[in-house]
Amino acid sequence: AAPAASSGPVKLVYWGAFAANLGKVQEEVVKQFNDSQKAVTVEHQFQGSYEELANKLTAALQAKQAPDMAVLSDVWWYKFYLNKAIQPMDDLMKAEKVDTKDYVDSLFNEYVQAGKSYALPFARSTPLFYYNKDAYKKAGLPDRAPKTWDEFVKDFAPKLKGAIDPKQFVFANGGYSAWIFQGVIWQFGGAYSDKDFKMTIGEPKGVQAGEFYRDSIKAGWSQSVKNDTDEFKQMNAVNIINSTGSLVGILDAAKGKFEVGTGFLPEGPAGFGCPTGGAGVAILSGLAKEKQAASMQYIAFATSPKVQASWSQQTGYMPVRKTAIDSKEMQDFVKTNPNFKTALDQLPKTKFQDSARVFVPNGDQILAKGLERILVNQEAPSTVFKEVAETLTKEAEPVIKARKALGA
Repeated sequence: AAPAASSGPVKLVYWGAFAANLGKVQEEVVKQFNDSQKAVTVEHQFQGSYEELANKLTAALQAKQAPDMAVLSDVWWYKFYLNKAIQPMDDLMKAEKVDTKDYVDSLFNEYVQAGKSYALPFARSTPLFYYNKDAYKKAGLPDRAPKTWDEFVKDFAPKLKGAIDPKQFVFANGGYSAWIFQGVIWQFGGAYSDKDFKMTIGEPKGVQAGEFYRDSIKAGWSQSVKNDTDEFKQMNAVNIINSTGSLVGILDAAKGKFEVGTGFLPEGPAGFGCPTGGAGVAILSGLAKEKQAASMQYIAFATSPKVQASWSQQTGYMPVRKTAIDSKEMQDFVKTNPNFKTALDQLPKTKFQDSARVFVPNGDQILAKGLERILVNQEAPSTVFKEVAETLTKEAEPVIKARKALGA
């Protein structure tokens, strides 16, 4: 008998990591793609946080039950690149006629290894300084974020304390605390590591940044909490540093209660420092040719200028395409919604994160546990960061070996 012709659309499984409002918007992107053509059907499966998704993906790869595509965060994609679990996308992008030059260069280049692209940016962010405008007004402060930490500590915090009950500032001690501290350590002239995995967090400038964190709790202008966005939404905290991806959730929660302001991160003794963050979408290795092409079709759609402009407006994430940022629709939107402009204006000043956090498996958690010891237990940063550096050095060894083997 003649071989059966393949019938129906190519079916793909896509693992996501966005909950609440972000999850709804992600579902909508998938639905729009499925409705836009008949050749490919994408099934979106929510897997929990970035970390939960990465852990499930590790298990799924071992069981040979991996999805076709997955959202991978700034600290997880590299592990799957080293394990050869995700495939280069260059030929697929060419076949799909993806205009790679239209992606924001710094965001696109983060996924390039040895001249090949292993993911495309999708939900990309920077940390922002969020403040409660009503509280600032009551305290007689200007309607802007503090320009420097010095200004915040000496001028803003005392006025806020005198005028209102809630905490002036909260630092998150869970979740993505090492992402926020990445900016702070740069602001003090330090770094987690150099690009070749020499751990520098325990050096004097790094320790100084750690002491700034510890002193903020001692001085009483900040507190350490598990979930800083909740504290801010409930008006228990006047200021937080959090992702631009939290913007819409925060604005929705504040509606009718208080006005939200956003600004660049404050400068430290060494000037400005701010990382990028968020996630890209990768294609898993070993797929049949038609599934590879179909996956690329979906990713090209999800990262297209039109979808990126609307995704950004509904979430707060930055558009990853230059033409999306420059589009009339986006420019008109940020004119009437200035909080969405902050991350776009801050983006050119951002830097790629230190290798210790983004390339060392569990580097993010090792750093976060160290920060928790300083914020919660009030341990000496010099002791904590020395131990953190030793742990990171050990954890980096297999990465350095794997990189050499891959010619990275």
